[in-house]
Amino acid sequence: MEQYSAPGYSLSSHLRARLPELRETEARVAQVILDQGPDLVALSVSDVAKLAGTASSSVVRACQRLGFRGYQELKIAAARQLPARGPAPDLDDDPATRALNDTLRASREALDGLTTTLTPAQLQAAAAALNTAPHVVVTAAGLSAAVAIDAAYRLRALGCIVDSPTDPLTAQLAAAQLPAGAVCLAISHTGATRSTVDTARRAREAGATVVAITSYAQSPLSETSTYALVAGGQDLVFGLETTASRIAHLAAVDALTQTLMAQRTTAAQRALDLSADVTADHAY
Repeated sequence: MEQYSAPGYSLSSHLRARLPELRETEARVAQVILDQGPDLVALSVSDVAKLAGTASSSVVRACQRLGFRGYQELKIAAARQLPARGPAPDLDDDPATRALNDTLRASREALDGLTTTLTPAQLQAAAAALNTAPHVVVTAAGLSAAVAIDAAYRLRALGCIVDSPTDPLTAQLAAAQLPAGAVCLAISHTGATRSTVDTARRAREAGATVVAITSYAQSPLSETSTYALVAGGQDLVFGLETTASRIAHLAAVDALTQTLMAQRTTAAQRALDLSADVTADHAY
């Protein structure tokens, strides 16, 4: 696997994006690797096996499933990474200080990892679909809804005809009525939110293109999508998507809409001028 030596490569982003596709033992190995960060270079394959509660052969298989020839190559990739963790927090730090530091660190890691999980070719293909789409439905739920609102606004500002229903049943109905060549932009951190996945499936069945923005390379949503834009970060709160993933998703939306703007040129500029006029009317 040569990409680990490419500029901007992030081992942690590579591993997190693929955690859901790993078997239980392999996922434990991947989590040990994530927890150790650059310190992995000091550990043998036996050390990792012990920490993961498995055999050395399972560590090697996990590395291969992640795209490396073996543990040694993964360790080289870890050695090339900048330190992912700062010094251990002072035990006297109050919870707010730790929370702020952890949130900022996770957000930086999520943004740095975008070049590992999101490629220019994927952005170009997704933007090309949006450029020719006669209609776009944007769908999301829960904390991803804020990202969907931002995406819908930006697409409208570039001249796309956009529908962004907040009601999940309305979203499914809108997706099911999309014509061929239309696009459903589905946003979900886990890629497993039922209402979002169901909306994407209905759009796909109608013959529309599905563009997904999600944190994991393998999920029900990514499997349903035509193009999966993978961007995400570490969850710091159990069961609750954190700022890191939403920032990564917003960055993916920005990159997608800027790519679209470059493809639409004159049409995009006319739409942006109209958007500027509307905005100016509401300024004091």
